[in-house]
Amino acid sequence: MNNKTLNCPRCGEAVTVYRNPVPTVDIIIRRGNAIVLIKRENPPLGWALPGGFVDYGETLEEAAVREAQEETGLNLSELTQFGAYSDPARDPRQHTISFVFSAREEGWLASGDDAAEAHWFDWDNLPQPLCFDHAKILQDYEDRQR
Repeated sequence: MNNKTLNCPRCGEAVTVYRNPVPTVDIIIRRGNAIVLIKRENPPLGWALPGGFVDYGETLEEAAVREAQEETGLNLSELTQFGAYSDPARDPRQHTISFVFSAREEGWLASGDDAAEAHWFDWDNLPQPLCFDHAKILQDYEDRQR
């Protein structure tokens, strides 16, 4: 379980510290037959869906809107939760659970935050490989659109 114990600073009793998965969001931003991918500036490097960690006190929807704005400069409309992905190996840094949203875009695409680049890609011409489990997410999304 990878739990550990610490001593309570007040009473000295042993307290179990639990390791839990970390919530994240990913966003499939679409326009016609194209989606936005970002080229990650930080490891793991490569192309990925825009997204990131949910901040404490933030809803999943707020996190999706914030991450999209920070990484792509785009505002979102028609934000819809698509699914959740929880494979403990999906992120090589730590165990995350990603809540995936789809949305339409408003504004002009511009990379920012930890996105070195942001581009529109046609569904039939996505860069390979994609980071994390984003190829599976996009395949699942495409399968549900049929």
